[in-house]
Amino acid sequence: MQHIPRKRFGQHFLTDPAVIDAIVRAIDPKPGDALVEIGPGLAALTQPLAERAGRLTVVELDRDLAARLRADARLTVIQADALKVDFGALQPGPGQDGGQPKLRLCGNLPYNISTPLLFHLLPWARGIADQHFMLQKEVVDRMTAAPATHDYGRLSVMLQWRYAMQSVLAVAPQAFDPPPRVNSAVVRMTPRLDAAPLAPHLLAELVQTAFSQRRKLLRHTLGRWLDGRGFTGHFDTQRRAEEVPVAEYIALAQAL
Repeated sequence: MQHIPRKRFGQHFLTDPAVIDAIVRAIDPKPGDALVEIGPGLAALTQPLAERAGRLTVVELDRDLAARLRADARLTVIQADALKVDFGALQPGPGQDGGQPKLRLCGNLPYNISTPLLFHLLPWARGIADQHFMLQKEVVDRMTAAPATHDYGRLSVMLQWRYAMQSVLAVAPQAFDPPPRVNSAVVRMTPRLDAAPLAPHLLAELVQTAFSQRRKLLRHTLGRWLDGRGFTGHFDTQRRAEEVPVAEYIALAQAL
């Protein structure tokens, strides 16, 4: 039976064989990998991933699609909202060498939940080897943006604190059915082993305050926020938020 894409789930199914092959090659799955695919849909990526890895866990919100996926014995199907999944519980037990295998996450993420899902995954970064996600290109541009650029903002700082990121593939709307109204891209996210220890909620509040009025100098926004916290250290607020490198935001969060 043909599955009709459901707008409320943000369903755009990947159909282009060349793009599918390019994504699988970018992920480069190996037998025994602890692979988890979010939003497998009609299994365009799922099938080649399972063929290479042997087994695969998939997280699918759509009940009908989840039922179809359960017909494949290679798949462990979790029918749930990815925003509510405890990804730490999906990490496998110790391997034969006694080490703890790390998760490898991938998927064509529904664009309507992509940013909340990226933040949802942050607490489990230590147990993740890498993440390969298809997202709206505009979001990937913001994730990978450098300081002093138009795309640099809250998302850039929060994610670059925890991951090294690379845009690995551009994908046109015609690669999907139905085609979305935006261009897409695949991003590779590798958790940083040297990520600075800090309170994520504090960094989030700091960065949100800084970029709340990005055209104004930071003394009008972050400067007042720092004064309210009794901060007595030095931080140059005679700049705009987009002019401050990630490392300086991290250092300020640690100082607080």
